[in-house]
Amino acid sequence: MRAFLLMLFLLGSTGSIFAADVVTGRVIKLLPFLLDQQGRDSTSPSLFDRDAYQAHLRGHTNEVSGVRFDVQWKAVKATAEKLKVRVEVRGVGEGGTPRLKTFEAGVAAGFFSKWTTFTLAGGDFKDFGAVVAWRATLWNGQQLLGEQKSFLW
Repeated sequence: MRAFLLMLFLLGSTGSIFAADVVTGRVIKLLPFLLDQQGRDSTSPSLFDRDAYQAHLRGHTNEVSGVRFDVQWKAVKATAEKLKVRVEVRGVGEGGTPRLKTFEAGVAAGFFSKWTTFTLAGGDFKDFGAVVAWRATLWNGQQLLGEQKSFLW
């Protein structure tokens, strides 16, 4: 029995040696937050208060000054100079004209998941119009590692 377990361990560790160069990654989640005139998404650190304040901002759009996209992602065995997080946002501007805005940031991989933030505020937010759909992607050079998108994308 011991010999069998030792053989399984050796075969498993040998397989992981050959797979050491494989880059893996994924987008875990994207959280869009409306921002008020002071740039806040909440009035207190409580998650309950944050959700209540977000509902308030959705109902009172004249108090909204922008939107922030918080992307949680994770990548393993990727080189820092090639890794990037991209968020694409679709919207509807004045007169029903479609809008597209792309945010991109170079990031560094690590053992744990990380957060990257993109903000659409001020004049850009007013010109963009209403956000309809979004998509977050994680790239290693030209290789797509992971993606998370809204229902309407």
